[in-house]
Amino acid sequence: MADDETPEGILLSGEENAAVRIKLERDKRGWSTTTLSERLNEAGYDMNPSAVWRIENRKRRINLDEAIGFADVFGVDLQNFAGPPRLAAKGRAMELIGKVVAAQQATMRAQHAFAQARDGFDAYIAEHPDIREDAEVMVSNAIAESVMQMNTEIFGPPPGPPAEAEHPDTTSDE
Repeated sequence: MADDETPEGILLSGEENAAVRIKLERDKRGWSTTTLSERLNEAGYDMNPSAVWRIENRKRRINLDEAIGFADVFGVDLQNFAGPPRLAAKGRAMELIGKVVAAQQATMRAQHAFAQARDGFDAYIAEHPDIREDAEVMVSNAIAESVMQMNTEIFGPPPGPPAEAEHPDTTSDE
């Protein structure tokens, strides 16, 4: 496979992705390297047509300011611009990928915080075995209540009659 035949869906480095993306975006718009160069210059990013061609063909590296300029002219955010070309062309895919990665990072941070809290709790309980049973029951109950609240927030109340209906008032006015 020749250098200029890189499949557009493979994961490359950010700089390689940007080079492929520039050509894809330029071709999609029907722009020549001269037209793209003119648009970059109008937007305040100094670039000649030869530099555009050299970047697209990986004969010249792209610097951060230039990458910002290309992203600006193409109307895409920089992360999307430097992402894998086939995915990056689908802006929603990149947005969702970002959300998945952010959620995974938040999960890892939460798991780490939980492990630290549990280790601290376990160490304390090891020093105070007389309260182990009560403390463990309290932790279990608090976690169960928290899970129930979170499930209600996420999924709504459980099916069935409301809690009050389970214990009807047995007094009567008759």
